Amino acid sequence: MKKIIYKGKWNSILYLFLMVLVTSCNSEDFLENTNKSKLTDATQWASDSNADIFINDLYSEIPQFNRIAEQLDYYTDDYNISHYYTAYQWRKGICQVPGGSTTNPWFGSHGPTNGYSWEAFFTKLRKCNTALLKLDENKENLSEDFYNKRYDEVRFLRAYFYSEYFMHVGGLPILLEPLDRNTATEDELLAPRATFEETFNFITSELESIVSNENLSIKYNSGEGDAGRATLGAALVVKGWIELFAASPLFNSGSAYISDPGNYVHFANADPSRWAKAAATNKKFIDDYGGVYALIDDLPNLWRASNEYNSEVIWDRQAIEDVGGLSSNYERRGGVTYVLGQYRTWGNYNPTQELVDNFKMANGKAITDPTSGYNPQAPYVDREKRFYDFIVFDGATYKLDWMPEEDIIYTRIDETYADPSKTNQIDLAGATDVGDSGYYQKKRLNPDAAPGSASGQNDVFYRYSEVLLNYAEAQNEAVGPDASVYDAINQVRNRSDLPNLETGLSKEAMRDAIHSERRVELCFENKRFYDNKRLKTAEVVMAVPTHNMVIRNSVPSDNSGVWVYSVEEEEFDTAEFNLRQYMSPIPQNVIDQNPKIAQNPGY
Repeated sequence: MKKIIYKGKWNSILYLFLMVLVTSCNSEDFLENTNKSKLTDATQWASDSNADIFINDLYSEIPQFNRIAEQLDYYTDDYNISHYYTAYQWRKGICQVPGGSTTNPWFGSHGPTNGYSWEAFFTKLRKCNTALLKLDENKENLSEDFYNKRYDEVRFLRAYFYSEYFMHVGGLPILLEPLDRNTATEDELLAPRATFEETFNFITSELESIVSNENLSIKYNSGEGDAGRATLGAALVVKGWIELFAASPLFNSGSAYISDPGNYVHFANADPSRWAKAAATNKKFIDDYGGVYALIDDLPNLWRASNEYNSEVIWDRQAIEDVGGLSSNYERRGGVTYVLGQYRTWGNYNPTQELVDNFKMANGKAITDPTSGYNPQAPYVDREKRFYDFIVFDGATYKLDWMPEEDIIYTRIDETYADPSKTNQIDLAGATDVGDSGYYQKKRLNPDAAPGSASGQNDVFYRYSEVLLNYAEAQNEAVGPDASVYDAINQVRNRSDLPNLETGLSKEAMRDAIHSERRVELCFENKRFYDNKRLKTAEVVMAVPTHNMVIRNSVPSDNSGVWVYSVEEEEFDTAEFNLRQYMSPIPQNVIDQNPKIAQNPGY
């Protein structure tokens, strides 16, 4: 049974219920106990258990990405996109300053938020700073072990929230305590933005301190009461990722991608050693925690709710099956639209041909290699294992554990269908929930959960294969493709039955191999957006249309001919990308209220 002890606000309810049961066994003790439903500021921090009620609620501030309609991958060249999302506007080059803070995904023009907004971020920050202040003020009421663990947990959550919003807007005000309008000066209330470098240094130094303190556990496993809490593994993986993110070309060139005199969205100087620092952090994770975290053998099982907290999962957010607001509805949004003849999903997540073409052949060669054996008129034959694990294509056998029997999925245009609207036939007009790319996504779907059910699938944010890929990239940039780079990337490839990379690659060739590997291994995990950003490739790949696979019969009246596979341009408004879109705008009401907050460049 899934543990629910540390699941945000629900922990408070559960805790209060249990306290009533326990204390009611002794009426005299019950009369002397504090009523937890009416905690005051003083009693809130009077004991470990009381303090936990406040701290546990901080975990509810982590966005539930499995419940967000507009996945961040919509802002990339990996997904086709529906017209009613904010991403549809963004992919036409439309990104404007919103009047106020918003995460609304419907028909917006404010760009990606990934569940964060200016207002939401500072709500999270204030809660964290309040918890840290109260822990310090009431330290004598708390056990030493509790204080040390919870203090670093809260510091981690604060650094994590900073890291997530930092990747979208750049430099942020650094606030270390909750502000009080009754006592704070105007200068304290009107805090300016820190620079990109100052914000980066704050995040990484906090995480470094947490790792060095060793107050937290390295990892929790399924069934343990603290599963879902921050760990040393979580702190180190976020640090290694943010270092890689910031060392990348968009930020580390010494000259901004767009005029940025305040240095809010880039480092003021180029420093190649930032790659080495990112490599060292990710190598530390591999060396120190590699015996605790490891690649699992069967990658599709990583997203099975019954397999949560497996060895590959480093940092995630818990979900509770069939509990409103705390469960996942990801399976309802994505996957095949019609299963066994019944309408099942909204068919939201449609991989593009660009992504599909990145999957290798089973022999490990790219489809562009003339010796790979790739046949464009039999494009799904002899592809690598992850292709069959992650992608649903025309003619694919489809069987998830909730299904009573297997289905064969066809996306081809078949004029002999009695009612094309009741099938998965490609919907080039975008008029129905049926996909319009010729593909569906299978990865990240909990195979135990039927679409429409409230799944207990956790949101997985970081996993061990990403550490290996982060290290390989950073080390290759720092020193070139040494043996450790090959070892890291080959571990990821070998897990999916791909052979080792060929030896003797140049630094540039290895770079391309790593980027391609990242795109396949981490697809549909909302990583591609950040890679397109940091590598400064969005201005290229997002300025051109994506493509679909359209399959027609050469004799359409009765299908007596051959099926012809045709890669065709997506029917989409003109694709455009403006440099300012690398970072999201600051809401206008924020600048109106605090003139010390400078707008991001280009807006």
